[in-house]
Amino acid sequence: MKALLFNGKLEYREDVRPPRRRVGEVLIKVVLAGICRTDLEITRGYMGFRGIPGHEFVGLVEDDRYPELDGKRVVGEINCPCGKCETCEQGLGNHCPSRTVLGIAERNGAFAEYTMLPNNNLHEVPDSLTDEEAVFTEPLAAAIQITRQVPIRPDTEVVILGAGKLGLLAAQVIGRISRKTTLVAKHPSKLRLIDDMDINLKTSSEFQNEAKRDAQVVVECTGSSTGLKLAKEIVSPRGTIVLKSTYARNSALNFSDVVVNEVTLIGSRCGPFPSALQMLKRGEVSVRPLISVSFQLKDGLQAFQEALKKNYTKVLLYIS
Repeated sequence: MKALLFNGKLEYREDVRPPRRRVGEVLIKVVLAGICRTDLEITRGYMGFRGIPGHEFVGLVEDDRYPELDGKRVVGEINCPCGKCETCEQGLGNHCPSRTVLGIAERNGAFAEYTMLPNNNLHEVPDSLTDEEAVFTEPLAAAIQITRQVPIRPDTEVVILGAGKLGLLAAQVIGRISRKTTLVAKHPSKLRLIDDMDINLKTSSEFQNEAKRDAQVVVECTGSSTGLKLAKEIVSPRGTIVLKSTYARNSALNFSDVVVNEVTLIGSRCGPFPSALQMLKRGEVSVRPLISVSFQLKDGLQAFQEALKKNYTKVLLYIS
């Protein structure tokens, strides 16, 4: 099987063993996958992962053991809980201590011709969506999760730091709710991707020159530890910081101001796939402008290099 394999170094291989069929899991032929910031951090040591990375994908089920799914076009939730522990029984499977995570923790991912997931993780893609739209389901679900964790009203002042793929999606989701949504980006080119929306768009330099920096909710999507530092500086007393970034490097920050100002810190990760698919189907978010460039799987190493470029948003890999 052809795949990108990480074992301390990322390699393209054509001799990788296909997934072994397991009870309760479905074999999926991967069609298209997206390179995420987390994938880049994995190559820097994040989670100590070894294997096939990749967790944003669209694929076709090729498994006659599941006739109701066989041949269907699907996307898949990435967390695979044990289903038996106390955490799972409480409905918190995404936090199961024994879970595996597609392409991130103890489970080979989607940068390969085939992958496997439990059948309960799969969601059929509506016919009206293209593969290029559907591949955004996982990150869009993560953006929607913010609104499930934090009350946001039309007059809630929200600042989103970072205009990568997740920041741009979060801005579109939150901007539909709050008329006081600001997206801050280092690169003006990123802002132009959604300049037709009713969102306050600021470059980092413009934002830093403003006198008023007192947001009720700050969503940190920079992918850097420096993003949290800025978030602490601009959040209002008793405000909320939502942390979305994952990165391999350690950081040392003073949290005294968080205590003094009674700021709430919320970690935010995966979200609802059905809601994301419905938003995509209804055209409530625009994702095609977020695609920077596409590659074939065999050119995956070059694709990773391109994904590191600051002016790029989403790099896609065509698997088959």
